[in-house]
Amino acid sequence: MKKQLLAVAVAALACVAANADTLDKVKASGAITMGVRDSSGALSYTLGDGKYAGFHYEICQRIIGNVEKAVGKKLDVKFQSVTSQNRIPLVQNGTVDIECGSTTNNVARQKDVAFVNTTYVEEVRIAVKANSGITSIAQLKDRNVATTTGTTSVQLLRKHERANGIDFKEVFGKDHADSFLLLDSGRADAFVMDGSILAGNIANAKNPADFKIVGEVLSVEPIAIMIRKDDAAFKKLADDTVRDLIKSGDMAKLWDKWFLQPIPPKNVKVGLALSESTKAAWANPNDKPAEDYAKK
Repeated sequence: MKKQLLAVAVAALACVAANADTLDKVKASGAITMGVRDSSGALSYTLGDGKYAGFHYEICQRIIGNVEKAVGKKLDVKFQSVTSQNRIPLVQNGTVDIECGSTTNNVARQKDVAFVNTTYVEEVRIAVKANSGITSIAQLKDRNVATTTGTTSVQLLRKHERANGIDFKEVFGKDHADSFLLLDSGRADAFVMDGSILAGNIANAKNPADFKIVGEVLSVEPIAIMIRKDDAAFKKLADDTVRDLIKSGDMAKLWDKWFLQPIPPKNVKVGLALSESTKAAWANPNDKPAEDYAKK
């Protein structure tokens, strides 16, 4: 009976923690937990030894800097590696306070979490071996296509008009690095994913020239930093931080730093130019879901 009561109490505390105002929560605890990805291209990736880097990682650091000003104290910043499968539950249950990875903002996810104003608009593409001869969706017929468990990319591929009647086999990687390994090792003929993630994994491959990004753009999706729902104060602070980074020109500088200059640990360039879609999102900061981008 005691064990049952303890379990109920722990669950109740977890619920309270998850629903508490984030600013109050981190002020009381003196710590904030950032959800990070191990291999989400130049958006968020590991350097090893518990260190992380990337475009979204650095934006989150700026947000946390403003959180510290708001609560009037220096915070212990903790890192929690998340995957496509567990990132939303970990934000919902209070384990992660701010998720700084490569998450698409869509209507379904907005039922469970909230998104900060869009920082990056992604184009979903296909990566293949450079010598594969594959240049379009139609050539994926009867081939193995890799994607990462918990992502939307293969769903988008199947829905694409050019994929009508194209039958392919899905093979799943547990994270983006694992999915890229499926392509690299020949267990998959293509890897369908966000262009930035494909470019980042190619840039860090042993022989980047062995791969290329090809085919039609499968979708245009807003990628954003994720936080808990119904936390107006924290969302306003995060949205204001993004808006100020854009207005000051610092957002463009961060883009140049992470996508157009050599980045650690191998000092290679991702080489991803700022798209018109991302420029438009910066010109009018908003948290619109992917469905709004799909409207003609």
